[in-house]
Amino acid sequence: MEKCSIVVPCYNEEEALPLFYEAVQQVIGEMTTLEFEYILVDDGSRDQTLSIMKSLAQKDPAVHYLALSRNFGKEAAMLAGMEESTGDYVVIMDADLQDPPELLPQMYQAVKEEEYDCAATRRVDRKGEPIIRSFFARRFYRLMNRIAKLNMMDGARDYRFMKRVMVDAILSMKEYHRFSKGIFGWVGFQTKWIDFENRKRVAGRTKWSFFSLFRYSIEGMVAFTTAPLEWASFVGLFFCVLALIAVVFLFVRALLFGDPVMGWPSLACMITFFSGLQLFVSGIIGMYLAKAYNEIKARPVYIVREKG
Repeated sequence: MEKCSIVVPCYNEEEALPLFYEAVQQVIGEMTTLEFEYILVDDGSRDQTLSIMKSLAQKDPAVHYLALSRNFGKEAAMLAGMEESTGDYVVIMDADLQDPPELLPQMYQAVKEEEYDCAATRRVDRKGEPIIRSFFARRFYRLMNRIAKLNMMDGARDYRFMKRVMVDAILSMKEYHRFSKGIFGWVGFQTKWIDFENRKRVAGRTKWSFFSLFRYSIEGMVAFTTAPLEWASFVGLFFCVLALIAVVFLFVRALLFGDPVMGWPSLACMITFFSGLQLFVSGIIGMYLAKAYNEIKARPVYIVREKG
């Protein structure tokens, strides 16, 4: 019998985790052609999440858990779960039940009978999300598809049902700074998209603020495209040409009308503007250097403190 590993990254999910386990158990209980195992990853939670994992593991031998030594982030937790998984298939799910468990039979059918390598899910709406957050999220997906040449679906979730061959391809990518949505698109493979309406968390609060999502989007851009460096080069070239035209203009004006001392406020504004532009471009270059620096150090993406 084939085996499926359900990877569940958790950070402070003491309220949601028992509800998640019960909901998934009801669904997989009807999928008798598959053997299931849970890989619950505690990403440095500060509540009773790990204790709940241990109690579930004592009650159900199919439940396994990993406790990371600190909060490394969801990307690291997903990687840890995939590396620990042993199934012929791997599913990644959030513990807050925003990923509908009832889609699992349909996702399994897609990879088993329809010969897809992966069944991925996407939200067709963003009901319940702040308007500004939804607006910037849509702009981000459009921008990434243009500059990075990745197949990133708007509203895509990490909720995926993957064959082992795709999981192995993902695990072969050893970069320290991971952006899974980009990695899923980069490795390719045949993917079937399954739509569902947005759901609210069953319990607890979201760990993603607008600022953290913004930082995550910057991580994705730097990890999968050098377009910001190209933009910086074009902007620099444009202002060099503009400066050359301005020099010629001032030279001709001085010959024709003399050189009166004037324009100090505008000069100060121009100096401030170009100084800020230089710092902005230097910041872009600095981000890429920082990423390269972290990759060269070759530190582990995560550290396991306890497993069971």
